[in-house]
This record gives sequence, C-alpha cells and structure tokens, in this order.
Amino acid sequence: MSFVFGPAPRRDGPRRRPSLTPMIDVVFLLLIFFMLAAQIGRDASLSVAAGGGGEGWSGPPRLVDIAPAGLALNGRPVSLEELPAALGRLVEAPSDTVVLRPVDGADVQRLIDVAEALGAAGFGALAVVE
Repeated sequence: MSFVFGPAPRRDGPRRRPSLTPMIDVVFLLLIFFMLAAQIGRDASLSVAAGGGGEGWSGPPRLVDIAPAGLALNGRPVSLEELPAALGRLVEAPSDTVVLRPVDGADVQRLIDVAEALGAAGFGALAVVE
C-alpha cells in the first residue's frame, strides 16, 4: 500500500459558481417580515378638529354620556345598537354635531368604540368634551 502526498488532482473544466437562489429566498423572507412588522406597528387614528366656542350649533341637544357599563343620550339610558337611531331623530342632517362625554372613568377604548359605531352610521361631526 502506498500513499502519494502532493497537490490535489486538478479538474479540467470550468469552476462551478455558487447558486444565488438561497440568498434570494432569504432576502424575500426578510422583506416579507419587515412589511408585516410595519403593518403591526401602524396605529389607528381618529380625526379630531379643535372646536371654537360652540358656534354653529342647531337643533336639540345631542349629548352622549359614555360610561364603562352603558350609554346615555341626553340623560336617558340607551344601548350602543339603539344609539344611531335615537340620534337620527334628534339631528337635521348627519353632519350635525354630536357631543361625546366620557363619565365615571370610561376608558379611551370605549370612547373609540362609540365613535366608530357612530361614524359607521354616518355621523361625522363628533365632539369630545370632559
């Protein structure tokens, strides 16, 4: 048995280039990851306009008290499902202002839920007071 030590045998052909497919796959996976991460970090927003001293008010009062356990329209208890219909009887047009007032420690999410429900019903002019 004899061993020959020396340089490795040489191939006579073109060198094989490494495949770029795995690297491209990793780049696309990173792209998708960062696109999804950007969507998760996006916050929803409500448009709030700074109001003046109450100019332009017309019609009967439209005050919605938002409590943690329920709602009241002008002091009378009402459910979230009944609120758009009850407000519809008090406004001349959907663009009339509706005043929202959180009471008894109502959290911001409850206020947003009521505002979104009213926005979906077509009431666009909402004012939030303390």
